[in-house]
Amino acid sequence: MAKKVLVVDDEKLIVKGIRFSLEQDGMEVNCAYDGEEALELATSNQYDVILLDVMLPKLTGFEVCQQIRETSDVPIIMLTAKGEDMDKILGLEYGADDYITKPFNILEVKARIKAIMRRSNSSSNNNTTVRDPEKFVTFESLRIDLDSRRGYIDDSEVNLTAKEFDLLELLMLHPNKVYSREELLNTVWGYDYPGDVRTVDVHIRRLREKIENTPSAPKYIHTKWGVGYYFQH
Repeated sequence: MAKKVLVVDDEKLIVKGIRFSLEQDGMEVNCAYDGEEALELATSNQYDVILLDVMLPKLTGFEVCQQIRETSDVPIIMLTAKGEDMDKILGLEYGADDYITKPFNILEVKARIKAIMRRSNSSSNNNTTVRDPEKFVTFESLRIDLDSRRGYIDDSEVNLTAKEFDLLELLMLHPNKVYSREELLNTVWGYDYPGDVRTVDVHIRRLREKIENTPSAPKYIHTKWGVGYYFQH
């Protein structure tokens, strides 16, 4: 079955070029040119990846990303302006999985999309492995279900994105092991991921905000200053 991609940008020539290139690779491509249209398509269709520009009419890319994340963990790649580091950070804060800086080479776009699809497929294949139906990883009030890929605090579900769950699963399965930011980036995002270690910091901060009573004084995910992060058991 062809992979399905949603491309969102108000610059129609950019959308046309991306669409043509992806369709040449056998992908099915839907297009949107403003935030409201993007949100409508994203909530009424199933996509393998969404390519989402930051600057959009009606709703910004950040607003679209945030609303999509309320119901879906579909991989989202943000398109940001050159040199706008804050856009990259904000995109990750709102739940994006990756970002690409404009102007970009279409070959880079295709490489990023294919890389994120490979990681998503790998995760899906791992989830089909036969496991003990009661296989949970639990520490005090925090629990994750490895089969359904859901997290819970005191039996109340925590809304985790795919990358947040991957990080939490890795850390909980290896308690007290300190992972450097580079190790987490390579393990969770993949060796071909071209982003920087700030991606890890942003996801860890978001994760703490969801599972810690006091994110500034974490109970579960701790920082080893100058080294990285670990789950304290």
